[in-house]
Amino acid sequence: MNFLLVFLGGGLGSVCRYLIGIWLMRHYHIFPWATLVANALSCILFGAIVAFFAKGQLLDPRYKLLLLTGFCGGFSTFSTFTNETWVLCTNQEWLYAFANVLSSVLICLFCLYLGMQIVNRL
Repeated sequence: MNFLLVFLGGGLGSVCRYLIGIWLMRHYHIFPWATLVANALSCILFGAIVAFFAKGQLLDPRYKLLLLTGFCGGFSTFSTFTNETWVLCTNQEWLYAFANVLSSVLICLFCLYLGMQIVNRL
């Protein structure tokens, strides 16, 4: 049963990430916006879910498998972020590569915090 929950959550997360990529591809940019947006949204959701668990509002550990391991794991992507940064570096797009690393880390840290704060203020 646990494998199925991770599988379903991961599949849904991956589809959401794919749809964000399609939506943002309409406006081609050198900067990898789709990955940054997906990772930021995933961090907000991850933070909110962690806060729900901390408050005792989600007690069933299967929700962690479905939502955190599955959905957020499928929705966010460190490997794509790393590859896109590598491509920027090999194309000598140093400013974009640096901006990608710095903005991804800072924005995602803030988004995780934001998700937690949203739930804590409910």
